[in-house]
Amino acid sequence: MRLVPTFCHPWPLAQAQQPKAPAGEETNSDQANMSPEEERQAALNSYRAKLIESREWEAKLKNLRLEIKGLQKEFDRTEDNIKALQSVGQIIGEVLKQLDEERCEQHLLLGLRDGPRAVTAGNAVRWLIVKASSGPRYVVGCRSKVDKAKMKQGTRVALDMTTLTIMRMLPREVDPLVYNMSLEDPGQVSFAGIGGLNDQIRELREVIELPLKNPELFLRVGIKPPKGVLLYGPPGTGKTLLARAVACSLETNFLKVVSSAIVDKYIGESARLIREMFGYAKEHEPCIIFMDEIDAIGGRRFSEGTSADREIQRTLMELLNQLDGFDYLGKTKIIMATNRPDTLDPALLRAGRLDRKLEIPLPNEVGRLEILKIHAAGVCLDGDIDFESVVKMSDGLNGADLRNVVTEAGLFAIKDYRDSINQDDFNKAVRKLAEAKKLEGKLDYQKL
Repeated sequence: MRLVPTFCHPWPLAQAQQPKAPAGEETNSDQANMSPEEERQAALNSYRAKLIESREWEAKLKNLRLEIKGLQKEFDRTEDNIKALQSVGQIIGEVLKQLDEERCEQHLLLGLRDGPRAVTAGNAVRWLIVKASSGPRYVVGCRSKVDKAKMKQGTRVALDMTTLTIMRMLPREVDPLVYNMSLEDPGQVSFAGIGGLNDQIRELREVIELPLKNPELFLRVGIKPPKGVLLYGPPGTGKTLLARAVACSLETNFLKVVSSAIVDKYIGESARLIREMFGYAKEHEPCIIFMDEIDAIGGRRFSEGTSADREIQRTLMELLNQLDGFDYLGKTKIIMATNRPDTLDPALLRAGRLDRKLEIPLPNEVGRLEILKIHAAGVCLDGDIDFESVVKMSDGLNGADLRNVVTEAGLFAIKDYRDSINQDDFNKAVRKLAEAKKLEGKLDYQKL
């Protein structure tokens, strides 16, 4: 087989060996060939691309910062959990007595358990006898940062596990029921929103508000301020509303107690709750305790009865002891309300416990007019309403019924597809409630 030599054309090789122009020169040459409008458009496109890229990086940076913040929170939470797992617990105790140096040595000679170990561990000048939650008593020292002047009998403290030194003071142990009583919101009620009870409001403020705001007046005269007041009268006359107005007008702590909720099926629990309630009030003075439906626990005592009746009587005796015991109530005031004053025990009604009894009667014609105008102040009325004619038809209605008159009149307006209440709506509403009022029984209330 014969090989025939082949020859390439010389010009492609020469063309390939020519040096290539740099990229910048090509761009410059392209820009040189572009018109000004094309250059401007190319610059705008480049700016838009860079701006979009910058915003994308800003969003990524923001997400990373949020992620770092979340990781930091998780790290802090984990670190706290680790510290809680590694920390040593403390013993809860109660201070029984304060000791000086001489008494401390005498108690140590009597052989209190772990006395020498506790004394050598403490650095305080003053020693205390503390009862631990497990039962034994110790003579212990106090940490330098703890205020020793506040270490009174009954103070709850935290003790170190090894040295039994007092590490910190603890707040008073509060029953959850008592704590829920303190969270009761009285709402926004003022004395201006209560009609027909001007005399009762004045007497109530004399007993509750005056001793709390101006105690120096009683010191100047030399008399003790009243402790409590009893509000009695038919249902719906504004007894609870008066107590709420007092709580709103004074910047004090307020405990609303439903008397029926105090009664417990276990013996002694109801009396303990009464003690907890008054103890909480004394620690958070000034404080007002409002006991609604007091006839649930304040009924007359009798010799015969079931175990439940005897538990209620024990609760009443604890209440009497707290009202007029050895401990002075100070700035703790009591307001009680009932619609059955004839069933209350005479020991509860005597002076020194409930110093003033206020009857909250059914409103008269002038009072009904004030109450009706108060409740109708916030509704849409169609023209002038003759409230006096409505009041004349509302004989025997209480304050709650008069509020219901306005509500029923509004319902009549809604049924007629109207946005305002006219005179005819009020007339029909008061006639309807007057007919329903005849079905209710009547009680005769004698002044206490």
